[in-house]
Amino acid sequence: MQELPDCLYEENQPTLITPSSPTPNHTLYLSNLDDHHFLRFSIKYLYLFQKSLSSLTLKDSLSRVLVDYYPFAGRIKVSDDESKLEVDCNGEGAVFAEGFMDITCQEFLEISRKPNNSWRKLLFKVQAQSFLDIPPLVIQVTHLRCGGMIICTAINHCLCDGLGTSQFLHAWAHANTTNVPLPIKPFHSRHMLKPRDPPRVTHSHPGFTRTTVEKNSTTFNVCKHLQSQPLVPTTLTFTPSLIQRLKKTCAPSLECTTFEALAAHTWCSWARSLDLPLTMQVKLLFSVNMRRKLAQQLPQGYYGNGFVLACAESKVQDLVNGNIYHAVKLIQEAKVRITDEYVRSTIDLLEDKTVKTDISSSLVISQWARMGLEELDFGEGKPMYMGSLTSDIYCLFLPVAGNSDAIRVQVSLTGDVVRRLEYYMVKFLDEKGKIEAKTFA
Repeated sequence: MQELPDCLYEENQPTLITPSSPTPNHTLYLSNLDDHHFLRFSIKYLYLFQKSLSSLTLKDSLSRVLVDYYPFAGRIKVSDDESKLEVDCNGEGAVFAEGFMDITCQEFLEISRKPNNSWRKLLFKVQAQSFLDIPPLVIQVTHLRCGGMIICTAINHCLCDGLGTSQFLHAWAHANTTNVPLPIKPFHSRHMLKPRDPPRVTHSHPGFTRTTVEKNSTTFNVCKHLQSQPLVPTTLTFTPSLIQRLKKTCAPSLECTTFEALAAHTWCSWARSLDLPLTMQVKLLFSVNMRRKLAQQLPQGYYGNGFVLACAESKVQDLVNGNIYHAVKLIQEAKVRITDEYVRSTIDLLEDKTVKTDISSSLVISQWARMGLEELDFGEGKPMYMGSLTSDIYCLFLPVAGNSDAIRVQVSLTGDVVRRLEYYMVKFLDEKGKIEAKTFA
């Protein structure tokens, strides 16, 4: 896998972009869905555009949009009683770096079909003692030899979820193309998602465990096993025709969505490729947007974490028989469980700081498709490529630039496991379909 050349930075990089006019100076409360440990990382996007834009223009529009999205110019900190994270809305500014890379758009597409560590050169590394010391918004604009550009963003997940990041990025693009006020104003307050007093955990939540339970567990920890070894990324693209073929393996007895079919197929292929004991219980954790699941819906413009993790559980032996029907049913049942009361119960559960997401024997799928991320346009056209800057053991369902109905499945596993996963992911296809899945990867 060919590496990207070094990025040459402009002088005095990076700069801090502050809001263009005064903004409220206060502390923003973060809900339990925002500040639990599972989300203490940055969502890192990579966009490739055929035509560069002036960095001065991008900085100006960013400065203006940060007036509305002023928490993005603040800093995440621990509350005074050390029980929660919160945002100090102090207007210190977002990090903005500008550089040049001696590569063309076409070369990037050809040599970087899968993420590799050299992609990290496309995002300025902020020197910080801890994750909390990194500003919640870091941006790098890299101009390319051909006149194209790459924009990379790192947005603190405690501040917003995938839909929230899409909302913010589209607001920035809007500000870059017009001076008209934003069509959707951001809604900052998280108080609608405060825990009840006293907390009431009314549901079982198999997607979580307690740190004390995890320490004493004798079950094989898939996550730790994988992370202890070098990981290799893989990407497979499922076009609408391939997705339709996958759905037909459940038809006519079971109607299912694209996500349900592809998530079930990925989970089954993951379980088979890891060669786990047949009696072992494994989980699939996947995000469900709960904005409309609540009795009192979250307001339009809410950009905080508005999702909960649904959990499907199964013995390995029921996933590896070559049929996704069983897995689809489990995913559908897990989705049905996400109700207003389930969400409230989750929020109350997370008041207990020993509770953490149980990833020990789980495949985690994060859905980035269907959020409009690939539609971003700063004024010179939509991206040629949109994806994640990094790849991990968490599986991403990514959009495909230029084909909004296709989905790119990306995950990192150990070398031998990756080869088996790729085999099982396309095994149901004929030779033509296998070539199609790999060609678009």
